Amino acid sequence: MSAKPAESELAIVVVNFGSSRLLERNLVPIARALPEADVYVVDNRSTSEEAHAVVELAEREGWSALPQANNHGFGGGVNRGVGAARADGKTRYLLLNPDATIGADAVLVLLHAVAGHTPAVAAPRIDDGAGRPWSVGHVLDLSDGATHGRAWAGAHPNARVRRWLTGAVMMINEAAWSAVGGFDEDYFLYWEDIDFSLRVEDAGGRLILVDDVSAVHDEGGTQGVGSPDKRAKSPTYYFYNIRNRMLLADKLMDDRTVRRWAAVSSTAAREILLRGGRRQLLRPWKPVSAAWSGWYEGQRIARARDQRR
Repeated sequence: MSAKPAESELAIVVVNFGSSRLLERNLVPIARALPEADVYVVDNRSTSEEAHAVVELAEREGWSALPQANNHGFGGGVNRGVGAARADGKTRYLLLNPDATIGADAVLVLLHAVAGHTPAVAAPRIDDGAGRPWSVGHVLDLSDGATHGRAWAGAHPNARVRRWLTGAVMMINEAAWSAVGGFDEDYFLYWEDIDFSLRVEDAGGRLILVDDVSAVHDEGGTQGVGSPDKRAKSPTYYFYNIRNRMLLADKLMDDRTVRRWAAVSSTAAREILLRGGRRQLLRPWKPVSAAWSGWYEGQRIARARDQRR
C-alpha cells in the first residue's frame, strides 16, 4: 500500500524539555522510517546546553529546530510547532512525546484515520515500557471531574462522561486544528489534551481511538524526584493536574458543574497525590506542598467564577 502522498502532508511535532537524549533514542528511528514527513522539534527552554544539543541533532537529521527563549508549556510548544508546520503547507500533525515511540506503519494508519475534511483527531492504543496498557482511550466523569480509562467506563455505563484522547501520541487533521484554534496555553502542562478533545467534539469533530495499532509511552522515571517510591511524580505534576481540573471546569462547564467539582476538590487532590504512591509521603514537603498549592489555585478559580456569576 503506497501512502507517499499522505506521508508528504505529515508533520511530526515534538515538544522537548531537557530530553534531547530521548529524541536521539526515540525520534530518530521514527523520522528515518518516514522520510517524506517533516519533523519540528520545539525546545522549551531548559538550559543552553540542551538547546544546543537539540539544534545539533536537528541539523544532523534534517529536522526543523524551534528553540524558545522561555518555557511555554506543552500547549504553547505544540502551537508553535504546528504553526511552523502549517506555514510549510503541512495538513496533518502527529504530536509525539519525547518518551514515546510508534512504528511507521501505525503512523500511516493514523494518517488515514483522519482523512477527509471533517475535524478529526486519532490516537492509538498506548502501552507503557513494560507492555502494560497505558492508554486505551479515556473519559472525563462529569459528576466530579475525575479521569478514568475505558475499563472504568465499561463498568459504569450510566455515568455522564466525555471522551478524550491523550496528547502523548495524537494525530490531528487541519480541519480539527482550524475548528478550535489549537491548544489552550493557559493550562501550561496537563489537561490541555482533555480541553482540546472536548472542544473538537463540540465543534462537530470526531475522536477516533485506533486500538488495532499501538505505540509505547515509556516515562522511564522522568517524573521521579528522588523519592523512595519509584511511582512518585514531580511537584509540577501535582500542582498542574490538581489546578487544571478546575481550570477546565471554569472554561468548558456550566455553573452547576463548577460548583460540584469545587465541592469535591479535596478528595480529587488526594487521589491525584496518591498516584505517586504512599512511600513518597515519608518526605512529604514537596509533594504535599505542590498538591495544596494546586488545590488552592483551583479553589481561587472557582471563587472567581462565583463572583462573575
